[in-house]
Amino acid sequence: MGKELTKKEAEFCCLAAVLGNPSEAAYKAGFTAFPQKKAEKLMRKKQIAEEIGRIKERNAKHEEAATGLRRIAFGSVADAVSLAVNFGESTDINALDLFAVSEIKYTLGKGVEIKFYDRLKALEALAEIESSEENTGAMSIYEAISNSARQAGTV
Repeated sequence: MGKELTKKEAEFCCLAAVLGNPSEAAYKAGFTAFPQKKAEKLMRKKQIAEEIGRIKERNAKHEEAATGLRRIAFGSVADAVSLAVNFGESTDINALDLFAVSEIKYTLGKGVEIKFYDRLKALEALAEIESSEENTGAMSIYEAISNSARQAGTV
Protein backbone atom coordinates (compact mmCIF):
# COMPACT_ATOMS: atom_id res chain seq x y z
CA MET A 1 0.00 0.00 0.00
CA GLY A 2 1.12 3.58 -0.55
CA LYS A 3 2.25 6.05 2.05
CA GLU A 4 -0.17 7.27 4.73
CA LEU A 5 -2.40 10.21 3.97
CA THR A 6 -1.46 13.47 5.61
CA LYS A 7 -3.90 15.01 8.06
CA LYS A 8 -4.99 17.57 5.43
CA GLU A 9 -5.45 14.83 2.81
CA ALA A 10 -7.52 12.74 5.23
CA GLU A 11 -9.66 15.77 6.06
CA PHE A 12 -10.03 16.45 2.33
CA CYS A 13 -11.30 12.88 1.85
CA CYS A 14 -13.91 13.25 4.61
CA LEU A 15 -15.07 16.61 3.32
CA ALA A 16 -15.16 15.50 -0.31
CA ALA A 17 -17.23 12.46 0.64
CA VAL A 18 -19.70 14.54 2.66
CA LEU A 19 -19.87 17.71 0.57
CA GLY A 20 -19.55 16.14 -2.87
CA ASN A 21 -17.53 19.12 -4.08
CA PRO A 22 -13.75 18.44 -4.28
CA SER A 23 -12.80 22.12 -4.76
CA GLU A 24 -14.77 23.19 -1.70
CA ALA A 25 -13.39 20.22 0.23
CA ALA A 26 -9.81 21.18 -0.69
CA TYR A 27 -10.34 24.75 0.47
CA LYS A 28 -11.98 23.73 3.73
CA ALA A 29 -9.26 21.13 4.38
CA GLY A 30 -6.67 23.90 4.31
CA PHE A 31 -5.52 23.89 0.68
CA THR A 32 -6.41 27.56 0.27
CA ALA A 33 -4.00 28.40 -2.57
CA PHE A 34 -5.63 27.29 -5.83
CA PRO A 35 -8.04 24.82 -4.22
CA GLN A 36 -9.56 23.72 -7.54
CA LYS A 37 -6.17 22.69 -8.95
CA LYS A 38 -5.24 20.99 -5.69
CA ALA A 39 -8.56 19.13 -5.68
CA GLU A 40 -7.99 17.92 -9.24
CA LYS A 41 -4.49 16.75 -8.31
CA LEU A 42 -5.71 14.99 -5.18
CA MET A 43 -8.60 13.30 -7.00
CA ARG A 44 -6.15 11.79 -9.51
CA LYS A 45 -4.41 9.94 -6.66
CA LYS A 46 -5.67 6.37 -6.43
CA GLN A 47 -5.31 6.28 -2.63
CA ILE A 48 -7.39 9.46 -2.23
CA ALA A 49 -10.14 8.24 -4.56
CA GLU A 50 -10.27 4.88 -2.75
CA GLU A 51 -10.48 6.55 0.67
CA ILE A 52 -13.33 8.81 -0.48
CA GLY A 53 -15.11 5.73 -1.82
CA ARG A 54 -14.62 3.88 1.48
CA ILE A 55 -15.97 6.82 3.47
CA LYS A 56 -19.02 7.16 1.20
CA GLU A 57 -19.71 3.43 1.40
CA ARG A 58 -19.32 3.34 5.18
CA ASN A 59 -21.54 6.39 5.58
CA ALA A 60 -24.20 4.86 3.32
CA LYS A 61 -24.19 1.55 5.22
CA HIS A 62 -24.29 3.30 8.58
CA GLU A 63 -27.08 5.59 7.46
CA GLU A 64 -29.15 2.68 6.12
CA ALA A 65 -28.76 0.80 9.41
CA ALA A 66 -29.41 3.95 11.43
CA THR A 67 -32.59 4.65 9.46
CA GLY A 68 -33.95 1.18 10.25
CA LEU A 69 -33.01 1.48 13.90
CA ARG A 70 -34.71 4.89 14.11
CA ARG A 71 -37.89 3.37 12.66
CA ILE A 72 -37.83 0.66 15.32
CA ALA A 73 -36.97 3.03 18.17
CA PHE A 74 -39.32 5.88 17.31
CA GLY A 75 -41.87 4.42 14.87
CA SER A 76 -45.55 4.04 15.51
CA VAL A 77 -47.09 0.72 16.49
CA ALA A 78 -50.61 1.94 15.70
CA ASP A 79 -50.99 -0.23 12.58
CA ALA A 80 -49.94 -3.36 14.48
CA VAL A 81 -52.39 -2.60 17.28
CA SER A 82 -55.12 -1.95 14.72
CA LEU A 83 -54.34 -5.29 13.08
CA ALA A 84 -54.66 -7.08 16.43
CA VAL A 85 -57.88 -5.31 17.40
CA ASN A 86 -59.50 -5.83 14.01
CA PHE A 87 -58.12 -9.33 13.41
CA GLY A 88 -60.29 -11.38 11.08
CA GLU A 89 -61.70 -8.34 9.31
CA SER A 90 -60.71 -7.57 5.74
CA THR A 91 -57.46 -5.61 6.00
CA ASP A 92 -54.96 -4.68 3.30
CA ILE A 93 -51.89 -5.91 5.15
CA ASN A 94 -49.58 -4.39 2.53
CA ALA A 95 -50.82 -0.93 3.50
CA LEU A 96 -49.82 -1.39 7.16
CA ASP A 97 -46.52 -0.25 8.65
CA LEU A 98 -45.36 -3.34 10.54
CA PHE A 99 -41.63 -2.54 10.48
CA ALA A 100 -41.26 -2.70 14.27
CA VAL A 101 -43.04 -6.08 14.50
CA SER A 102 -40.79 -9.06 15.11
CA GLU A 103 -43.52 -11.71 15.37
CA ILE A 104 -47.27 -12.14 14.93
CA LYS A 105 -48.88 -15.26 16.36
CA TYR A 106 -52.51 -16.32 16.20
CA THR A 107 -53.70 -18.86 18.74
CA LEU A 108 -57.17 -20.34 18.34
CA GLY A 109 -59.36 -19.16 21.20
CA LYS A 110 -56.71 -16.79 22.60
CA GLY A 111 -56.46 -14.27 19.78
CA VAL A 112 -53.48 -12.46 18.33
CA GLU A 113 -50.11 -11.96 20.00
CA ILE A 114 -47.77 -9.35 18.53
CA LYS A 115 -44.15 -9.00 19.57
CA PHE A 116 -42.15 -5.91 18.78
CA TYR A 117 -38.41 -5.40 18.40
CA ASP A 118 -36.81 -4.00 21.56
CA ARG A 119 -36.75 -0.19 21.29
CA LEU A 120 -34.04 0.16 23.92
CA LYS A 121 -31.76 -2.24 22.05
CA ALA A 122 -32.43 -0.29 18.85
CA LEU A 123 -31.40 2.95 20.59
CA GLU A 124 -28.26 1.29 21.97
CA ALA A 125 -27.33 0.00 18.49
CA LEU A 126 -27.98 3.46 17.03
CA ALA A 127 -25.69 5.03 19.64
CA GLU A 128 -23.03 2.42 18.82
CA ILE A 129 -23.20 3.25 15.11
CA GLU A 130 -22.85 6.95 15.81
CA SER A 131 -19.98 6.28 18.20
CA SER A 132 -18.15 4.12 15.64
CA GLU A 133 -18.50 6.89 13.05
CA GLU A 134 -16.75 9.26 15.43
CA ASN A 135 -13.95 6.77 16.10
CA THR A 136 -13.27 5.90 12.44
CA GLY A 137 -12.60 9.46 11.42
CA ALA A 138 -15.63 9.59 9.15
CA MET A 139 -16.95 13.11 9.51
CA SER A 140 -20.62 13.68 10.08
CA ILE A 141 -22.42 16.28 8.04
CA TYR A 142 -22.79 18.39 11.18
CA GLU A 143 -19.04 18.26 11.83
CA ALA A 144 -18.24 19.14 8.22
CA ILE A 145 -20.56 22.16 8.29
CA SER A 146 -19.29 23.21 11.70
CA ASN A 147 -15.64 23.00 10.61
CA SER A 148 -16.45 24.88 7.41
CA ALA A 149 -18.14 27.67 9.36
CA ARG A 150 -15.18 27.90 11.76
CA GLN A 151 -12.68 28.15 8.90
CA ALA A 152 -14.81 30.75 7.15
CA GLY A 153 -14.90 32.73 10.41
CA THR A 154 -18.67 32.65 10.80
CA VAL A 155 -18.67 30.83 14.14
